[in-house]
Amino acid sequence: MEKELTALVEDLKKAHADNLVSVVLYGSAAAGEYVHGQSDLNVLVVLKRIGPEDLRASRPVVERWQKRGNPPPVYFTEEEMRRASDVFPIEFSDMSRVHRVMYGSDPFQGLEIREHNLRHQLEYELRSKLIRLRALYIPISGDAKRLRALMVDSLRNFIVLFRHTVRLFGAEPPLNKRAAVLRLGEVLGVEVQPFLDILALTEDGKKPSLEQMTERFAAYLAGLEAVVRRVDELAEG
Repeated sequence: MEKELTALVEDLKKAHADNLVSVVLYGSAAAGEYVHGQSDLNVLVVLKRIGPEDLRASRPVVERWQKRGNPPPVYFTEEEMRRASDVFPIEFSDMSRVHRVMYGSDPFQGLEIREHNLRHQLEYELRSKLIRLRALYIPISGDAKRLRALMVDSLRNFIVLFRHTVRLFGAEPPLNKRAAVLRLGEVLGVEVQPFLDILALTEDGKKPSLEQMTERFAAYLAGLEAVVRRVDELAEG
């Protein structure tokens, strides 16, 4: 991992010269949880300016990086880093909490993420995913196996948002999924058993019945709606 990152920084320095401001590693690798062959190396590149010529200069660097199985770096200008936290509060909050500067200055130093912006994006993401979940349920509502997979897969994404919700309410969420769900229930005062039941499905080798999966999905939707209401109530307070 370290050799890959060092090579990337050197390639970026050659490609962008004095236009390069920062190269930052974020995500699981920055948190010390990198697993070779499973984890992504997520990189933020900050430039003074980003024009077509700068993007063209990055092409061979990004191509080499992606051939190694990595996602393409995310590019921002210095000004965008200062001005975009109001529309990307969740993403910037994640990056600012766990990141490692590999070159240049720390773009998150002094960055302010306003609570009302975080609440607004969080409610938007929760509602959007809830609406999509309802739509995805319709064509598979008669298939127990696919319904089980939908709940298990979608809950992973919701738990990411649950952690941000816990922070929004002034607490720190655990990294463990089950512990994070329990913390959500404690902090928000909502029923989280439907989420725990879905997490248990990953350990349950039994063939699911349609009746059971339908009941769990109904409880799942009700639980998600309760979380959305609590987040929405913050706007009224």
